[in-house]
Amino acid sequence: MKQMIIKRILLLIFVVFGVTFVSFMLSHVIPGDPASMMAGQRASKEALAEIRVQLGLDQPVWIQYMDYMKGLLAGDLGISIRTQKPVIEDLAAFFPATLELAVAAFFIAIVVGIPLGILAAVKKNSFWDHASRLFTISGVSTPVFWSGLVMILIFYGKLNWFPANGRLDIGINPPTNITGFYLIDSLLSGDWIAFKSSIHHLFLPAIVLSFAQLAIITRQVRSSMLEVLEKEYIRTAIANGINGPFLLVQYALRNALIPTITVIGVSFGSLLGGAVVTETIFGWPGMGKYVVDSIAYLDFPAMMGFTLFISIGYVLINLVVDLSYYALNPQLKE
Repeated sequence: MKQMIIKRILLLIFVVFGVTFVSFMLSHVIPGDPASMMAGQRASKEALAEIRVQLGLDQPVWIQYMDYMKGLLAGDLGISIRTQKPVIEDLAAFFPATLELAVAAFFIAIVVGIPLGILAAVKKNSFWDHASRLFTISGVSTPVFWSGLVMILIFYGKLNWFPANGRLDIGINPPTNITGFYLIDSLLSGDWIAFKSSIHHLFLPAIVLSFAQLAIITRQVRSSMLEVLEKEYIRTAIANGINGPFLLVQYALRNALIPTITVIGVSFGSLLGGAVVTETIFGWPGMGKYVVDSIAYLDFPAMMGFTLFISIGYVLINLVVDLSYYALNPQLKE
């Protein structure tokens, strides 16, 4: 376990270097000039040149990259060209909204996906099995932007059951900032009006964001359960009179989750990265919407900060997934 953790930490160093290098070079080949965006169309050449000097854009690309890496080693992600604030402060401000949305979507994917996968495996080739496979195909193949727009059209435009954007209704103040999660903060502060409004706003984007990952988890659980149910120890347990939910949960699901846990871990990382489209569609004030606005403004530091943040998150999530194997498979401890 110690060797694995050390390897992951060393891998994180290479990931940071690779991501910063690729994203930095790609951001600087994008057509456009952030200094011109910042100065405005009517800015003089002298003002434009001064802004380029302030941003360091007058230097060769490799010098700009070295300066960026020096700041990164000191914990500085740079200054956002659009907001004129440190990128790390912007990400810290927008991250709770993204994390709340991702956790809600992850919860839906787990709570629905695992039981649906078990049902499909137990009822193999039945109506429930065929229905779950149709559902998983739809979830994997449906673009997020399309499903989001359809959900808004139906549940907001036609039925008017749920709002289409934001985290709270207009006129409702955010709850006392404790964790950054409006649901948790409103519960801790006893603000039931904000709690009702926040869960009302969270429902649609969480459903849309979870759809694809829910389908992937369902398909993986079904496949793993079918494989485990054919094992000899399952047949032996059945012969000894062990059956029903106890057999499925204690014997089958526990072992089926070993390969499934990888998919579940990667799914959470995908939810953080995939929130970009969902947040843009629903006007959710998180990191996704922040980076989309930054792209439109050619805000290189903000784009790179977001990319680096998500990449590190993926590596750490994979580390947690690897550690969870030890809890699910005691043989690895030997």
